[in-house]
Amino acid sequence: MTSNQSATPAFPLNHMTRSFSELAATVRDTGLLKRSYVFYASFFAALLVALAAVITGMVLIGESWFQLIMAAALGVVFTQFAFLGHEASHRTVFRSGKANDILGKVMSTFVVGMSYQWWMSKHSRHHANPNTIGKDPDINPDVIMFRQEDAVHAKGLIKQIVKRQGWLFFPLLTLEGLNLHKTAFVSLITRGTPRERWTELTGVVMHFVVYLVPLFLFLPVGMAFAFIGVQMAVFGVYMGASFAPNHKGMAIIAEDQKVDFLSKQVLTSRNIRGGWPMTIFMGGLNFQIEHHLFPNMARPHLFRTREIVREACAAADLPYTEENLFRSYGIIVQYLNTVGLGARDPFDCPERVAMGR
Repeated sequence: MTSNQSATPAFPLNHMTRSFSELAATVRDTGLLKRSYVFYASFFAALLVALAAVITGMVLIGESWFQLIMAAALGVVFTQFAFLGHEASHRTVFRSGKANDILGKVMSTFVVGMSYQWWMSKHSRHHANPNTIGKDPDINPDVIMFRQEDAVHAKGLIKQIVKRQGWLFFPLLTLEGLNLHKTAFVSLITRGTPRERWTELTGVVMHFVVYLVPLFLFLPVGMAFAFIGVQMAVFGVYMGASFAPNHKGMAIIAEDQKVDFLSKQVLTSRNIRGGWPMTIFMGGLNFQIEHHLFPNMARPHLFRTREIVREACAAADLPYTEENLFRSYGIIVQYLNTVGLGARDPFDCPERVAMGR
């Protein structure tokens, strides 16, 4: 789909608003908005055990290139902690907003090394207006372009990347971990409040001190840098591969287009099939439609809510999109390559572009 082809269809606002009110009432009355303290306590304990196991493995392996296996494992564990921080930012874990913020800040800054406030600001704008031009920061022009209108204006190295950005998307994600950490520092220093600088910046700095100092003390310099490279690459790919399938290639909403809440969230979101294993792997992001409709819903309740939402969408004649993980990746690659046609010079051969040559 090009950005012009993926415009959001019009639905009667009153009818869809009424449909969502009925859906929300059903979900609430079914008890699916209740907290799930047992799940999150068990999940947090499991993550602590996993982190301890990785650290133990690093100590036992010692000065060996097998440390790169531990680096990959650490990248996975950090991503799972980031998922927990994401849920805390949505007020999912505790009833108290303050308790959620404390958990989210600790997970994001000290454990993962990201800025919690930066993430909250960016992600809140995304949730309010997913895939909406000029309002959703996740589709703003960057190294990757999500609209042909933006791809046309790409220049220099960015233009060369955008031309085949679909094929380059996953390789570029190996750098996303570094980008997230860099953004944490830059956002806190340039835009953070004095309080955020003292709290969050301190947490981020402590993360890197606790992480990097032991590496360079007990491993050769080259091995330590290799460890960091593998851990950052796994973290970046895992984060990107979990968030990207949710909206990329779905409907794009014009900045001035009026769309009711139910239609906006459903038409721009894609679920990923796979049951509980996929829910653990993607941190609940596989139920993206339900997550956008009820962002403060605890992860264990998303599966049951999916059934209710599917029925409501069918009754409202609203398309409900669900794919398997690898099919969604294929859609992303195809979509990004199609958008990348906008960066092509007039003399480029379309057939060769389509084949990725």
